[in-house]
Amino acid sequence: MKEEKEIRDDEIRVIGDSDKQQPKSNKWLLAVIIGIVAIVGVAVWRVVHSECKSIESEQIEPTYFEPQDSLQSADHNQTTRFGREVDATTPGFCEIRDTIINDIPLRLFIPHNAGMSLHVGRLNQQDSTIIYTAQAADIRRDNGKIVGAFVLNGEPLAWGLSKKGFCASIDGKVTVGVADNSPLFEEATERGGYFFRQYPLVKDGVLIENEPKNKSVRRAICDRQDEIFMVESLSKESFHDFAQALVDLGAEQAVYLVGSNAYGWAVDEQSERHEFGEDNYYIGRHRMPANTNYIVWRRKIVF
Repeated sequence: MKEEKEIRDDEIRVIGDSDKQQPKSNKWLLAVIIGIVAIVGVAVWRVVHSECKSIESEQIEPTYFEPQDSLQSADHNQTTRFGREVDATTPGFCEIRDTIINDIPLRLFIPHNAGMSLHVGRLNQQDSTIIYTAQAADIRRDNGKIVGAFVLNGEPLAWGLSKKGFCASIDGKVTVGVADNSPLFEEATERGGYFFRQYPLVKDGVLIENEPKNKSVRRAICDRQDEIFMVESLSKESFHDFAQALVDLGAEQAVYLVGSNAYGWAVDEQSERHEFGEDNYYIGRHRMPANTNYIVWRRKIVF
């Protein structure tokens, strides 16, 4: 018989097979404790996560010493329009709003009760139907021809894909977009519409880089959730910074308009005319190119 080793008075000997497992009750108790700890941990995580989300979703509180933008960087899912609601019988005008995005001062021109077309040649500055106008497509310096595809009242005046941005106005519907080829060129030709190409700035809410790196006053025509409006930088900006500001403004599509000191104007609800650029009909001793062209918004006829 195997002899048992002597034990001290303060020791306890377990009699039986040493290979036997510990009682199952101990294992169940351990499992229950682990389960309780896990449940408590998950609950705590959910509470903390919920608090963080609620803090992130809160709007920025207005402050006294740190002024906020008059138009906050827009949420792409936001459905609020920039322009106010206007009765259909109100004579057409251009709503003008100033804001600051990314430290860039911007001016928005939002047309109301007006239709868009294109014009080639010098504008009649006495035309009271015009509520907004700005130069549209670029002109080649060597031959004075229009850069990129251009359709005037159904008549193609230029062809080309040097710039992928486009703007079309067909049967009263204005479309701004970016594409190598657009069926709207042919449609504008067939239906007596308008079409021109320019630098692309924003496509589907994403900034598009352009080659020119200089800084200048920038202009653009934008589409934000089917609201068409024009934007002008009130400071000299690069293409990149201007396009980024348009993205943060919420523009889904944006195409460039001739910037710098190119001449144009807008007419507000009080019929006050706001001019921008310089009325440079003469460049040095020469007249502006005959193909200088403009985007024009005119008041719709109210019956």
